[in-house]
Formats: sequence, structure tokens, C-alpha cells
Amino acid sequence: MKTFSASHKTVFVVDHCPYMAESCRQQVEYDMLTKTRAQGIIPLAPVSKSLWTCAVECSMEYCRILFDIYPFKKLVNYIVSDSEFHFLNTWSQEDQNVQELMSALAAVGPPNPREDPECCSILHGLVAAVESLCKITEYQHEARTTLMDNAEHVTNKGRIICITNAKSDTHVRMLEDCVQETIQEHNKLAAGSDRLMQIQQCELVLIHTYPLGDDTLVSDRPRKEISPVLTSEVHSVRAGRHLAGKLNILVQQHFDLASTTITNIPMKEEQHANTSANYDVELLHHKDAHLEFIRSGELHPPGSASRDSSLKETVTLKWCTPRTNSVELHFCTGAFRISPVDVNSRPSSCLTNFLLNGRSVLLEQPRKSGSKVISHMLSSHGGEIFLHVLSSTRSTLEDPPSISEGCGGRVTDYRITDFGEFMRENRLTPFPEPKQIDAPARAPLERAKDQLERHTRYWPMIISQTTIFNMQAVVPLASLIVKESLTEEDVLTCQKTIYNLVDMERKNDPLPISTVGTRGKGPKRDEQYRIMWNELETLVRAHINSTERHQRVLDCIVACRSKPPEEEERKKRGRKREEKEDKSEKNGKDVEPDKTWQESERLKGVLECEKEELAEAEIIKDSPDSPEPLNKKPRLAIEETPPVEKAKGPVSLLAMWTSRINTANSRKHQEFVGRLNSVNNKAELYQHLKEENGLLLIVGRTLMKMERLADNEDNEDN
Repeated sequence: MKTFSASHKTVFVVDHCPYMAESCRQQVEYDMLTKTRAQGIIPLAPVSKSLWTCAVECSMEYCRILFDIYPFKKLVNYIVSDSEFHFLNTWSQEDQNVQELMSALAAVGPPNPREDPECCSILHGLVAAVESLCKITEYQHEARTTLMDNAEHVTNKGRIICITNAKSDTHVRMLEDCVQETIQEHNKLAAGSDRLMQIQQCELVLIHTYPLGDDTLVSDRPRKEISPVLTSEVHSVRAGRHLAGKLNILVQQHFDLASTTITNIPMKEEQHANTSANYDVELLHHKDAHLEFIRSGELHPPGSASRDSSLKETVTLKWCTPRTNSVELHFCTGAFRISPVDVNSRPSSCLTNFLLNGRSVLLEQPRKSGSKVISHMLSSHGGEIFLHVLSSTRSTLEDPPSISEGCGGRVTDYRITDFGEFMRENRLTPFPEPKQIDAPARAPLERAKDQLERHTRYWPMIISQTTIFNMQAVVPLASLIVKESLTEEDVLTCQKTIYNLVDMERKNDPLPISTVGTRGKGPKRDEQYRIMWNELETLVRAHINSTERHQRVLDCIVACRSKPPEEEERKKRGRKREEKEDKSEKNGKDVEPDKTWQESERLKGVLECEKEELAEAEIIKDSPDSPEPLNKKPRLAIEETPPVEKAKGPVSLLAMWTSRINTANSRKHQEFVGRLNSVNNKAELYQHLKEENGLLLIVGRTLMKMERLADNEDNEDN
């Protein structure tokens, strides 16, 4: 079927009745253009346009934009309605230009305010518009001729834009009913004619315009389906610049156009030739020129609101230094005709003349930071200006990119193996034609779509973004939960998998957590399990609406995640211990001076203990029964200190020097037997005096005391 959209035919019906001669009440100061005025001359009063003038100017601007961007296959038929209808042009391609329409409008002239309003009606023009839509255009005739026997497959759709001054909402409904009845009548006539085509679809756009300061009697209404053939929408707009803005928005909606504003255009001031200022120019073009912005999610960067209307959006591009060498080639992915919004403004005129002289201008995306990105280029070809879309990504002419070079840069951990398995599980195969008896409830294609939707509800593409899909222990649950329905055996298998994960957490087994892009050791062990449980719950929750058994699997996960209080206390103590260890490792250098101070204090304590032991040895030596001690070489007190426990982190200079001195001195003498057998650096003396039950020791001590008492008595007698 050869499809012609509603944009192929557009019929303008402009009201030419006497009430359209009324002033729009938007004043225009035209005497301000005079640069020099002699003294004593009073400036001329401002003027205002009529409703007819505003309607003609806005409709001509609509046609100008359409002809600039679509010079072919988008046709306009202009009709003026008063006491009768007047065709200003035909569907012929030769009549599709603004000059032809302006000449015809000049011949029509303005409305006659003295004409009888009862004899004038917009209905004449609407009936003529329906009749015009039934006529065959050159492109439709060519398509019908090509298809020959299948000529009825060529579609006929169109749009009627009516600019009038309606009386009320009831008047609007009467106009819609008139168009509906006229379409039905002309479709019957076209069914029996070879030179006419039936209308399959018609879009009626009613624009009610009224002077500034008046209250509107017609309410806006969005598009509404009147019948299977006719749709209607109503716009109530004040005349003047408001009507121009509305038609500017409509032309973008009707023909898939978009707006781009070129900013920072340097231009010399007319009054001061040596100075320049920056200006902005808004251009219209096909919306595909913003396709790269749509894909990247940056369709409307900051400052994209249009100057004219809050309902319209524009993409802002910044002017770059123009290229003088037009021979230089750029890799372009598209070229689209442009049309300035304000064609008569000085900045638009200067930009147009600049480009038509063979110059090209590069346009960049405005960015707050980073390098500039050249995304578009303006250049002319054959007297027409085009907006070229430059490729800011990898060229399609180069070698195909690796799978590791995705939208986010170089990604090297795609789940390629899992994706291959995913494709095997969702492979489509031919399905035999089912018999009527055992026909399935749903078509095989629908079941395949449902299966693909279930499998992709949660499927991370990158290994570092998932934990459960990197664990063999979760494979049984992950493969069963995506099924449309679960059996009791499947539920038991899923619950068994969950209990195995609980056992792994109790044993504190490590998990395959990716540490790519993170510093340090990564998350703690309990944090790893928390991430794992969250992801597992996300996977199961995506399928709980399937059956009741899926909900039971989720209930099992929720029950296992709620730990008893003693388990939480144990986890809390483990976290505190790990934090202390990490803190000690992190502050190893800070602890080293404290260790040196502690070692010196401990050495002082050891020296004091040795002094006390030496004093006790002197007392024992003075006793009569004490044997003479063995002569031995003097030894440094520091040798008697226990070896310093090796601290974590770097060893201090004091510890290294002490260890070296101890090692050197230990080779110079034979170690004391008592010190070798001592406990906690303390040796027990006179061990040979101990006999069985300690009797001999007690007798010896008693005799010594008696001798001392006898000596004391002899001394007293003397």
C-alpha cells in the first residue's frame, strides 16, 4: 500500500467576511524608523492591523516554512471564503510557492466592512476544502499509475486549517457537523469516479481569532474523534503575535519539525562599525537533526526554552569560527533544510547571506566543563541552506567497534557467556500450524514475547553490577524463578538454595564482589552479604505477580534475612573487631612512637626489678649457710628483657638496635643455669634444701633461730 500521510495535503480556509476587517488592537509604531526628524513635526500615530491581515500574514508564514523545508510532496491549497469560495492555487507543484499565493491574495483584497454579513459564511470555504481533498494530486496519480490494478491501495488523507472568528462553541460544533456531512457526500461521489479519491482521514484544525482585550467566546479543545474519518481540534487565540506563535507551533507539530537556536553569532553594529555584538537566530528543520541528542538523553540542554513561547522548545548550539575552506570534508550522518523563524530580522538576514556566499559554520554544544563537541554544521548547496549533522561518535566507515566499547566508554566485563546462554534459552523456532481441536490458548509468538519479557525483568549486563549471577549457589533459583509457574518441587529447590546462602553467611564465606573502581579492600563481609540479599530480593520481587508459589519464595527470603538478636550482636562484635584491626593498620605509623615509649618504660621496670633481686641476693649472701656465688662476667640488664614482640608495620630503630646488642652479648658468656630454668625471669634458690614433706627444711630453720637466740643471750651476759 502506498501511504500518503495527512501532511501530504493541507487546505487553508481563511475567513474573508466583513467582521474580519475589525482591528486586532495590537498597535505598531512605524514612525520610529525615521532616523532624523525636524523640530516641530509631530510623529505619526501608531497603526493596528485587521484580523484579516493577521490571519493572512500568519498563514503565509506557515506556508513559507513548509515550502523552505519541504519543497516537494507537501502541498498547500489556499481558499478564501466570503459570499462564495475562491481558490487561490491548485495542487500543482508549480503553484506551491509564496509568490504565487501573495499575488492571488493581492487580487482578492481586504474584506469589505460594508458588505452584508448574512450573505457571507465560512461554510462555503469548508465545503470547497472537502471537495479539494477529494481531488488527485500529481504524486497520487503517479502512485496509482504505478500500481495499476491495485490503485485502490493508494491512501488519501488531508488536513484542513480554518482561521475564522466564531460566535460560540455551538457555532464550532455546527462547522464540524457541516464538514462531516460534506465528507460523507463527496465520498459517495468519489466512489463512482476515476478522477476523485475517497477521503480515508481528515484532520480539522479550527482556529478562532479575536481582538486583544476581548473575551473569548470559544473554548480550546484538544484533538477529538468526530467519526472514523474526521478528527477535530479547536484553538482560541488572540490576534497579532499570539496567532503567529500558535501557527509556528502547529507547523512544527504537523510536519515533525524541531527548533535550533544559534547563539553567540558575532555581528557588527550598524551604528558603530568598529564594534560587534552577539546575536541569536532560531532555525526550524526536521526533528531527525536532533536524533543524536535524543539517543544520548541530552535533547534539551540548559537554556533550551524558546524565546517566543513556553510551549515550544529549542536546542541551543554555539557559533564556532567559520571555515573558509569549503573543500574540507566532514563526516556527516544527515543533512536537513532549514528555515529561519524570524526571516525578516537583521541577524537572520545576515546569517543567510553569509551562508549563501559559500561559507560554512560549525556549531558546538554548549558545555559547562570539558572539551567542546562539534555536533552540527551550516552550509549551503545549490542556493539552499542545510543543517548537517556531524558524527561525534565513532565513524561507521571504520572497523566495527569491539563489544567492550559501549556507550559508557571501555567496558570490559560484559556478561558475554551468560548472554549467549540467554539467547539459546530464548531462541525462536518455527511452530506448526495448530489444529482447531488442540489449539493453544495463546499464539506462539505471544508466548515467546511473554517469556522474553520475564527473562529480562532483571538481567544485569555487566559482571561488576551483579553478585548473585556470579555465584554458582544461586543458579538453581535464578533459573526457576523466571518460569511462568512453579511446582512444589521448584519451590523446595528455591528454598534449599536460600538456606545454603544462609549457611554460607553463617560460615562467613567470601562472595564474588567486584572491586573494580574501588579503593582499598572493598566492602566488609556483612556488607557483601547485605548487597547479595538485596539483589536476590530484587530478582524475586520482579516475579511475585506470576503465581502464589513465587510469593512463597519471597517470603522465605524475607524470613531468612530477619536474624535473631544474638546473631545481630555477634555480627556487631565482629564488625567492631574488624574496624579496630583496620584502624590499627591504617595508623601503624602513628602508633610507632607510642610503642617506643612503652618499651622504654618496660625496660625501666625490668631494671628496678633486677635491683631488688640483687639486694635480696646480698642478704642471702650474708647468711652463714649461703654458698659462694660463681664468678661470671657482668651482663647488661637489657639482655634479661624478654624479646620484643614483633609489631605489625615497620620496626623502629630502637628495636633493631636492642636486638643486635642482645644477640652480640649472648655469645660472650655461658648463661646462668637458674636463668635458663627460670619462670617469668625468676629462679628459686636453695632447691636442694627441700626434702620430702619439707621436714629437713623446717628443722634447719629452727636450729638457725636457736643459735641466733643463744648468741644474743651470751652477748647480754657479757
